[in-house]
Amino acid sequence: QVQLVESGGGLVQAGGSLRLSCAASGSTASINSMGWYRQAPGKQRELVATINSGGTTNYADSVKGRFTVSRDNAKNTVYLQMNSLKPEDTAVYYCNYRPYYSTNGFWGQGAQVTVSS
Repeated sequence: QVQLVESGGGLVQAGGSLRLSCAASGSTASINSMGWYRQAPGKQRELVATINSGGTTNYADSVKGRFTVSRDNAKNTVYLQMNSLKPEDTAVYYCNYRPYYSTNGFWGQGAQVTVSS
């Protein structure tokens, strides 16, 4: 099992910035992918950004140029720097940790991000 602890959500005005963090512990593996997904009310959970242990990143088109995903392998921690936030970014953001041995990975508890107009 892997435990994930998220932090950094909150309320911000449009155009502002927030930074999310997610630390993994437990049965971690050196080969893995970490990332962020979000779910807005009434919508399905969607990919925001991922980064693998080699540093390769993947972003949803809607956040490219505004969000940056990064990681600290020594701390098993992934970050999401969110700039130029828009009201449509409002959602619960979930951290995902997927080691090589797991198909779906493990999920964090979720962090609410609310962007006011």
